[in-house]
Amino acid sequence: MIEKLRIHVSRIFVITLIVLLAVSGSAWEVRVPVLSTALFLIAIFLVGIASLGRLWCSLYIAGYKTDCLVTEGPYSMCRNPLYFFSFLGAMGVGFASETLTVPVILLCAFALYYPFVIKSEEAGLQELHGDTFNTYFENVRRFFPSLSKLKEPAEYIVKPVIFKRHLFDALWFIWLIGILETIEDLHKLNVLPTLFKVY
Repeated sequence: MIEKLRIHVSRIFVITLIVLLAVSGSAWEVRVPVLSTALFLIAIFLVGIASLGRLWCSLYIAGYKTDCLVTEGPYSMCRNPLYFFSFLGAMGVGFASETLTVPVILLCAFALYYPFVIKSEEAGLQELHGDTFNTYFENVRRFFPSLSKLKEPAEYIVKPVIFKRHLFDALWFIWLIGILETIEDLHKLNVLPTLFKVY
């Protein structure tokens, strides 16, 4: 239930953001072009890490989400690496708007919404896995990864049919940047109106 709600809320938020960006433009692009370019480079860097990180997480969790408690690979560094990499991707998409306002909005939205999602999921995992989850909970950080705790097995069984379904989820941040760039080009061609500027 919480998973479906999270997906619906995320989609509504993203669509609303795209619509707002479709009728606005970056104030920095004209006033401080160097800052505008720097923000876009930061966006590419963050989205690249986010996409690779989400692929890495999906490799470990695809098909195992409820069967067993995944504690290896990215899940050995923190309990919610998928959300951590999603956070980096969201910040990347925010910076791709070449504004500072959009990343701040995304940061606030993430900080307000995702702690509830994480706590709800942790309660479910505790119910499913009991003491195994309690030990994991006590020894591994909730959100920010600790590289020193990384443990990866020599071999890991992947369920390719399920993993393929997760590929779209891992790459949608890249596609969002493509959408934002298309919107920017449509503004330049005067196909889309620029009703207001965003800093």
